[in-house]
Amino acid sequence: MNKINQDNQYLLHPSIDDLAQLPSSFVEAVTRVKTFALLEMEKETERKQLYYHNCDHVKGVQRRADRIFQAIRPYWEACLDNDIAADYLSRMKQLIDLCAIAHDMVQEFLPQIKPHTSRRRENGVSEAATITKLLDYIKNQNEWISKQTSNHLTLFTDSDLQIITEAINATICWYDTSDNTIYQPDLYSSDKNLSLVARIIALADLGTLGMEGIEAFNQEGSLLFLEENPDIIPRILNPDLPYYETIDKQTLYENIRQRLLKRTRFQVNFAKGRMARFARELKGLTAEAISVLTQDVFKYLNPAIIQEIELLTPTA
Repeated sequence: MNKINQDNQYLLHPSIDDLAQLPSSFVEAVTRVKTFALLEMEKETERKQLYYHNCDHVKGVQRRADRIFQAIRPYWEACLDNDIAADYLSRMKQLIDLCAIAHDMVQEFLPQIKPHTSRRRENGVSEAATITKLLDYIKNQNEWISKQTSNHLTLFTDSDLQIITEAINATICWYDTSDNTIYQPDLYSSDKNLSLVARIIALADLGTLGMEGIEAFNQEGSLLFLEENPDIIPRILNPDLPYYETIDKQTLYENIRQRLLKRTRFQVNFAKGRMARFARELKGLTAEAISVLTQDVFKYLNPAIIQEIELLTPTA
């Protein structure tokens, strides 16, 4: 089975009959929750015009998270007792897959007070709503299973729920005015003592440039711009649309131009921030894990790539 098919096997929606069947393993229990999350994301995408935070994005995060997991697995396994290592890592892999698929299930935007402005989110609100919705579903599933079988191996434990909560919270981003980019503060908090599941999900979520290169990075930037500025999409698709705006056309087009430039400037700063912050975000991992992630997995985080992005990206 090739790599793409191997990733996709976790993402297929089971039939309605399968959804009614009692899971016989923890893998099946997780698959059921992932299916719920993907279906909810499809609804959310349609309701809220999500060009970036959609099923394609979370499948990409899952793909990158799997690469990170496979790269550091030998060093993680070396830290575990031999008698529990295989089962423990198998369970952690299931939680990584689930967190990747579900972490952006809900997207909440602030009310738009002014016209011709970008949509905005409040830090942590979407993640909190996602956690609430996801854990409610998991707890209901646990209850449903418990009523029908004594096989508790298919249940999510309190520890599982704690890891899921921590991992989704680790994807919350804040804006740093010192370098004009975003970062995930939980990766920098010495008090958090983050699980490796949470670290993997956070790194994978913002890992497109480092792991996949410039083309994928710019594609994500374009999709995020469309998601945050859905009002301009009709004009992009059809510049000859009848004009009914309350501001004159030249002012509107200048408004759009400034929004585009704001996005491209952010894109350059974001790339610089990814490279500058990467070493700090790996702090706490073993030296061997840091080495393989730096040299093999996040191989595009280097000065030449950043320089190319600066040269290719119009910012004025």
